[in-house]
Amino acid sequence: MSQLMVISMLVFFGLSIPVAVSIGLASITGVLYDGHLTLLVIAQQIFASLDKYPLVAVPFFILAGNLMEAGGISERMVDFAKSVVGGMQGGLACSCVLTCMIFAAVAGSSVATTFAVGAILIPAMVKHGYPKPFAASLQASAAELGVIIPPSIPMILFAVSTDTSVGELFIAGIGPGIVISGALMLYVWLYARRHGYGKRDGEGRLALWPAFKRAWLALLMPLIILGGIYGGVFTPTEASAVAVVYALVVGFAIYRRLTIKSLSAVLHRSIISTAVIMFVIANAGVFGFLLNRAGVPTALGEWLGTVFHDKYAFLLGINAALFIIGMFIETSASIVVLAPLLLPVAMQFGVDPAHFGVIMVVNLALGMVTPPFGVNLFAACAVADLPIERLIRPLLPFVGVVVACLMLITYVPEITLFFKQLVYG
Repeated sequence: MSQLMVISMLVFFGLSIPVAVSIGLASITGVLYDGHLTLLVIAQQIFASLDKYPLVAVPFFILAGNLMEAGGISERMVDFAKSVVGGMQGGLACSCVLTCMIFAAVAGSSVATTFAVGAILIPAMVKHGYPKPFAASLQASAAELGVIIPPSIPMILFAVSTDTSVGELFIAGIGPGIVISGALMLYVWLYARRHGYGKRDGEGRLALWPAFKRAWLALLMPLIILGGIYGGVFTPTEASAVAVVYALVVGFAIYRRLTIKSLSAVLHRSIISTAVIMFVIANAGVFGFLLNRAGVPTALGEWLGTVFHDKYAFLLGINAALFIIGMFIETSASIVVLAPLLLPVAMQFGVDPAHFGVIMVVNLALGMVTPPFGVNLFAACAVADLPIERLIRPLLPFVGVVVACLMLITYVPEITLFFKQLVYG
């Protein structure tokens, strides 16, 4: 049954049927082939997949990110980042990375980060002489931090799928997020100096203190969310609701950029994004149930145990496989289907669950910036009004930087586990 399900799913992919629908159709194929199950099991497992309290955080974090964009919070974050690093040559490009890092600390979504930050910084970089394909490629790559820096929607999905602590996964993402941010900023700084870009990056930026006074409420938002989670004030799920309330109050009452009309558009975008993710989770939950019933996790663990004889070889093989999978399958679907299968095997090799979760999320996040289905890539193309072909060449160095960071994160677990051990012991 499992072979038929996988083959049928790949066939549906080849027919350009959406990923979530392909997974659902493959599950129906498996149920009909089994003979001992009825289609009622599909409805039962869809309910079971969605009946999980941590999933409440998904729509709230999506809504919070959209409210930040519409309420002027992201604009003030950009001004503050420019005041910190924008004065040096290449500083505007570095500001893009730093802003994405700050914005990600609330939004939890790379696509939201691409649109919110890219709409401001891509035109600004082009105005200061950066090539538009370079600016768009940088934005797509830096927005990847949206799923690595906590809070992160893919990390929530990993936690729900594997019964791992959301809080431990969130704090485990801080170190890798800092490493990737630092590496990207170093690369764009060297690139700008080598090619002579960004010599006028300091023009028009605010001084640090005025920029901070203008943006302090926006900057307070990630501190409240993350401080509340790790201070024990509220859970990660409750933090998502706090983020929405904070964004509403600041956007309506203080910055006064939100209106009833714009709120309607924000809610519409958020509902659509949430429905897409939940539809993927529902179908992937049925698929995972049938694979578990067929004994695939056990068989996969035994097979991987014969192929890989130590942890380091196993992690290298998993990274290579996930990199390819991420290029073709949407991140949420990949996590919900693969995480329950791979985590038990990783634990057999002595890999910490939080460390493996971060490896998986970082790896699959690369798929968001690589053809043919990179959602960040398409979002950056839409913002920059460029065809995707123009982004491929400037994108390759950014992918190389993130892959190098991934290898460092994989084989130096202290980067991931330092903050976790500091908080949880």
